[in-house]
Amino acid sequence: MNNDVAPGGELVAALDLGSNSFHMIVGRLSGGQLHIVDKMREPVRLGAGLDHRRNLTPEAQRRALEVLGRMGQRVRDMPPNRVRIVGTNTLRQARNAPEFLERAHQALGHPIEVIAGREEARLIYLGVSQTMTSQAERRLVVDIGGGSTECIIGEKAEILEADSLFMGCVSWTMRFFGDGELSESRFVEAEIAAKLELEPIIRRYRSLGWEVALGCSGTVHAIKRLVRANGWSTDRISHKGVRRLRKALISAGQLSRVELLGLTEDRRPVLPGGVAILGTIFEAFQLEELSPAPGALREGALYDLVGRIRHEDVRDRTIRWLCRHYGVEMAQVARVERTALRFLPQVAEAWALPRENAAHFLSWAAHLHEIGLSLSHTGYHKHSAYLVANADMAGFSKNDQVLLALLIRGHRRKLRDLHFEGLEPDLERLARRLTVLFRLAVLLNRGRSDDALPPVLLEAKRSKLTLQFPRGWLELHPMTWADLEEQRSEIRRIGVRLSLEGPRHAPPFLLPRSKRGRRRPDR
Repeated sequence: MNNDVAPGGELVAALDLGSNSFHMIVGRLSGGQLHIVDKMREPVRLGAGLDHRRNLTPEAQRRALEVLGRMGQRVRDMPPNRVRIVGTNTLRQARNAPEFLERAHQALGHPIEVIAGREEARLIYLGVSQTMTSQAERRLVVDIGGGSTECIIGEKAEILEADSLFMGCVSWTMRFFGDGELSESRFVEAEIAAKLELEPIIRRYRSLGWEVALGCSGTVHAIKRLVRANGWSTDRISHKGVRRLRKALISAGQLSRVELLGLTEDRRPVLPGGVAILGTIFEAFQLEELSPAPGALREGALYDLVGRIRHEDVRDRTIRWLCRHYGVEMAQVARVERTALRFLPQVAEAWALPRENAAHFLSWAAHLHEIGLSLSHTGYHKHSAYLVANADMAGFSKNDQVLLALLIRGHRRKLRDLHFEGLEPDLERLARRLTVLFRLAVLLNRGRSDDALPPVLLEAKRSKLTLQFPRGWLELHPMTWADLEEQRSEIRRIGVRLSLEGPRHAPPFLLPRSKRGRRRPDR
């Protein structure tokens, strides 16, 4: 157990900003165990708020921010490293997501991580596996969300296959039942489209096989409630029960006329799409029954957060795997990481850098900045950045990967092509300043020497950074001096003025040709 966790217990929280509903879960860490103390769910239907240009409408944003304001009362005063907030499919799609996320950050008091589909699938499986009593079986896990459907095959804690499919109860209802008509032809059309989404993964999943099929999240639990209340299934959801539910919806003819025991008004607007997708999943995977699972994305995000607190961070495992896969020179990693982490505490207060988070990114950048060498030395920093930005990196949000790719892309050559502007203001400021620190750490270790670097003192003041070297050291290392001098104009491109203190005279090769030989640096 980490010493950060108080003996009496400490609160941790996770929020899942889904395309249909927002969920919050709060737990208490005590005696090495996590105890759930509070849960909250509010329907938002964020996915229904995307207009034809894929922008969140003002009304959708208003609904979402009202809910986040209420949730923010619970988590706003909690320490940043005790809260994790994840956004899913709709926030991945929305073109104006950055503006909304900034307002959401203000409402909650914490930033939101927009996660990729495979990361969503990983967290869903973690939530399921951590809340199941049996850990022995190979499982098929299906989560029908508002905007995406995640399918996973796992065994114990290990994921064998994971996919995020572009269909959900909100998007399918809007697409095929948008006017409220419930007909056989509408359901057939929705089911054919769902089959096309599932087709690329079916053979892989069937070849692996599974012992138990599980479903999680709102759509599955709502359908379980309906088929059980109406006597069509028992504790499990049967294929026959889903077919009878489908028949009942078609018999009603209009969504507004559906009268079923167990149907809640917040589930009614998205029910047809969910039923069409679940029925297709039963057929595609040749299932007879599906057991509802208690855990889902929000539980997975919470347990993942607890892992970070206990120094069992999946992100570190991801970094180690990438280093092995791309044959990284670990001696150079250690040199650059050591230098960068020495720089950080010297400027953290003046530049208002979050030390723990900044240290993570500097360390990860040190590990991955040369993976592009496996492709080509020419432009390897661009190759490295591309790989990091586009890889499936377990534990990392999309913003995490963007920030990490920026540090890596900016560690050498020209900085004018770096694009920080799409980031939230706080993240943009962090990215610019960490890029400077990391670039300098790489530069000072360019020679790949095991000789210890001298103590370099850094002083930061707003947009200025001063480096102070021991007297005479730069004169003895003219190549490093030349590199640093060249950095002044380049680093200024991203808003930081670099100043060097220590040498009294420039080396001859930095002086104009007419002045060379008049004075020489002290040796």
